[in-house]
Amino acid sequence: MTETIKRKLSDSSAARWTAMLIVSFTMMCGYFITDVMSPLGDMLTRSVVDGGMGWTPTEYGWFSGAYSWLNIFLLMLLFGGIILDKMGVRFTGVMACGLMVGGALLKAYAVSPLFPEGGMLFGFKTQMWMAGLGFAIFGMGAEICGITVSKVIVKWFTGHELALALGLQVAMARLGTAAALFFSPRIAAAWGGISYPVFFGALALCIGLLAYLVYCVMDRRLDKSIAAAQGEEEEGFKLSDIKFVVTNKGFWLIALLCLMFYAGVFPFLKFAAQLMIYKYGVDPVMAGDIPAILPFGTILLTPLFGSLYDRIGKGATLMVVGAMMLVAVHVLFALPILNEWWFALIVMVLLGIAFSLVPSAMWPSVPKIIPQKQLGTAYALIFYVQNIGLMCVPMLIGWVIDRYAKFTLPDGNVSYDFTAPMWIFALFGIVAVALAFMLKAEDRRKGYGLEEANIRK
Repeated sequence: MTETIKRKLSDSSAARWTAMLIVSFTMMCGYFITDVMSPLGDMLTRSVVDGGMGWTPTEYGWFSGAYSWLNIFLLMLLFGGIILDKMGVRFTGVMACGLMVGGALLKAYAVSPLFPEGGMLFGFKTQMWMAGLGFAIFGMGAEICGITVSKVIVKWFTGHELALALGLQVAMARLGTAAALFFSPRIAAAWGGISYPVFFGALALCIGLLAYLVYCVMDRRLDKSIAAAQGEEEEGFKLSDIKFVVTNKGFWLIALLCLMFYAGVFPFLKFAAQLMIYKYGVDPVMAGDIPAILPFGTILLTPLFGSLYDRIGKGATLMVVGAMMLVAVHVLFALPILNEWWFALIVMVLLGIAFSLVPSAMWPSVPKIIPQKQLGTAYALIFYVQNIGLMCVPMLIGWVIDRYAKFTLPDGNVSYDFTAPMWIFALFGIVAVALAFMLKAEDRRKGYGLEEANIRK
């Protein structure tokens, strides 16, 4: 596709923003399911006598890491990227949405009263394994959907408000996370079961699937207009193109930065509600409210920083500053100071700023390093690397809490000290800072244009 055709087809701002809103709504529904269990961690690990489900922190950590089982061990995310580049965004997106719905329903069944009680497998509850399998199937669909939506937005917004569009997509996804953190414990408490918010999320995903089908109609019309205007097909993706991606140093610096930065954010959210309960004394029903500040903050800030990147550039600098803020946040959570809810709220706001700075610059920077025909595979590889952290870090943190943070109070109740986990998260942030500086230096050498504006004059 020539640049002239691209500009002509993307002149309609109404069409491209409508496409962005539709696919972003689908991702928002998916993110609700991703974090629907995060504020319920205390309910899962509480004893059955006390109204919980009797999981250990290690089991909860394994369940949280299950999101990435299939993506990592069966390489499904990598295959998804190849399918995306070969089959296109319509086929791949619908397939991914179907996987998300099926996985969410299996996950809901596993934690519902319908699932048989008792049973152990490899030292963990059978219920945990079944819930984990559902989460793994959902995670496979969610990650493939994520790279598909990213490619959709690049397809419509290259040469226009690309970082703003990607930022708004991220913001809407974070709205799904915020809704899960805020509403999930309230739904579970009101209806008397953990499975109810999960079933609610599965229903929302069905609506998200219908929305994506509407987008498919728009995408088909776009492709037909391109073919009519150009008269020939653009050279397609070849398997040999993978070599170009994996031998690109700039690509690997972004991938590893993504791994380290998100390792300090998403796994933290899985345990943030428990941190609020045991360090800051927040009521369990309201424990998800303070972590919900994180995604709510990104709803405003990510598009703002994305628009800044579009207009004046400085993408690599934004990533450096965001990674530094991540370190500061986890150090503040680790230090034994000001164990008050209002202090936790302030620190969470700072994390929200960091969580807006890095993604708003990182995702729009990938198309500056990798050509569009290889973009699906590039995003898939980045998401694959990211999934290593999403799987291993919750398992590590759950094990650390079980072994080194769990203690018994004089009255016989169990409590937790989250100092060690917070220092582990801070370490991830320190590595992210180093990688961000390396990426900035590589941009100066190779001239990727990460410090340049995205909107073409």
